[in-house]
Amino acid sequence: MHGFDTDGPRRQSCLKLVLMGSSMSWSFVWLILTFFCAFVQSSDEVASDSLDAFVQECALSTLVHHRPHTGPLYKAILPANLSGMEVSVVQLRSRQLWSRGANFSHFHIPSRTMPVPHVKRLVLVYQDLGNWSSYYYPLPGFTLLTSVVGLIAYDASNLEANRTVQLNLNTMGKPISVHFGKLSSFSIGRMSEARCAALSASGTVYLSDMSLPSVCYGREQGHFSIVVPVKRKQKWKSSWVGGFSVGFMGLVVMTSVGMVAIRLSRKKKIAEMEKHADESVVLGMIWIGGSKMPSATVTRTQPVLENGAAL
Repeated sequence: MHGFDTDGPRRQSCLKLVLMGSSMSWSFVWLILTFFCAFVQSSDEVASDSLDAFVQECALSTLVHHRPHTGPLYKAILPANLSGMEVSVVQLRSRQLWSRGANFSHFHIPSRTMPVPHVKRLVLVYQDLGNWSSYYYPLPGFTLLTSVVGLIAYDASNLEANRTVQLNLNTMGKPISVHFGKLSSFSIGRMSEARCAALSASGTVYLSDMSLPSVCYGREQGHFSIVVPVKRKQKWKSSWVGGFSVGFMGLVVMTSVGMVAIRLSRKKKIAEMEKHADESVVLGMIWIGGSKMPSATVTRTQPVLENGAAL
């Protein structure tokens, strides 16, 4: 993906080191790996922070260009290579935020909220990272059901300053609600597993239960999304089913072959017995009329009359 890189969020795994020769000690290798992994993690934080800084610059430039009044929400103009990302900005008085709160974009800030440190005017920068969400905020083991949205407050005392001060929002214990709107059919199908995720620039993820559909709550400003755990493919089940099928088919084939072999063996034995019987008994042949008939040459038992005399 091409676009605003901010030195590129190096969200790659630590590179494998190939050891050439046995002279390099393992302790030295471990030291290099530790240093490199720490560098990658710090690069991730710089990437998110740099994105926020760039978005802030675009948002404040939009305000300066429009010479805005307090209250209206303005859509910031982003470069073409960040298409899919949306940024909007509004300027408020602190007393207005205290008395009425703010309800813009995805966020609802409750009344009785004050900026820290206190300033007379502040700007709220809203972000919707769209298709850039998983690029800047990858979450191993989770799938994003929504885009990542963000809220950051800045001091509006001098909008033309090179660097404006980021503020905190004190809501007096009340939560900031984040409304994600209508979800896709795929997302709705997995809402039972869905969790609210508060994302920090350091890569830390804070998960919480979602009490209302498509609504999350946070105690402070930041970046938020709705996530679900990644479904792991249970390969062992498919392997077991496949193995069982192959084994069953093999058993059927072996049984069929065995039955054919038994039948052939029986037929062979019967043929040998018949042949043996034909060869062991020799009968003489006599002519009776015009027919030739077998005749035994000797009778085994001599006929005897009733008076006991032999014929």
